Amino acid sequence: MRRVEKPWGFENIWAETEKYVGKFMFIKAGHRMSLQYHNIKEETIYVQDGTLRIWHSEKEDDFTDLDPGGIYHVTPKTIHRFGASNNAVHLIEISTPELNDVVRLADDYKR
Repeated sequence: MRRVEKPWGFENIWAETEKYVGKFMFIKAGHRMSLQYHNIKEETIYVQDGTLRIWHSEKEDDFTDLDPGGIYHVTPKTIHRFGASNNAVHLIEISTPELNDVVRLADDYKR
């Protein structure tokens, strides 16, 4: 397993092949990832623990909350941002292997 530290938490990559990638992801309470999209990468998220907040645009009130057991599919070119409100969030992500295919539109950490 390969751990990748992030300013919002971390990813544990537990499977990585030419066809797919599997990650355990942890988002710290009060933190969120970049508002982003992928040109090629496709991913499906499963919420293990906590409530995942998913933003769909740069508007702060344009979000959906997903409780444990919830599933969210991201197709290429879909704008999204994942975050945790009051409690940390644990996710499982399965995706195509294009890990560097990230187009950031906004980022709390100035990346």
